[in-house]
Amino acid sequence: MTLASGDIKLSSALAEYGRHHKNARNKRIHLLCIPAIVFSVIGLLFAVNFGIVLIAIAAAILYYSRFGQRTAIQMGAILIVMLGLWMTLMPSYHLVLVALSIFVLAWTGQFAGHIYEGSKPSFFEDIQSLLIGPVYVLAELKAKFARDPGRHPR
Repeated sequence: MTLASGDIKLSSALAEYGRHHKNARNKRIHLLCIPAIVFSVIGLLFAVNFGIVLIAIAAAILYYSRFGQRTAIQMGAILIVMLGLWMTLMPSYHLVLVALSIFVLAWTGQFAGHIYEGSKPSFFEDIQSLLIGPVYVLAELKAKFARDPGRHPR
């Protein structure tokens, strides 16, 4: 079986990101906090301007497309669902406060996780890891459910 070049780039990026995330507690924290950070950033951008959040989502999808069409589609769908949640569930007068609170709490968790890990966050070395983190979480969740097929309906 041959891998597409996007798959090779993705494997390499995920391996590099994973190098900084070996502690089980830190991994669990990341599985919770990274989606929360992404969700909060979408909320904050949405609070600024709907056009800004759409541009940011489009830019992220474009970035993810370098890892292949499947990755771009999956991440794009997740980002759009997150935006939809902000649009339907949150009254606009609470938007910034809630998004900022989630952002601060999630980053506090991230840094706590790296204390357990005993290493600095990977974005200190490579800013792109801020965009790799969500793909890493998606890959970890997919791997977890693939290993334990009884956890979800077939």
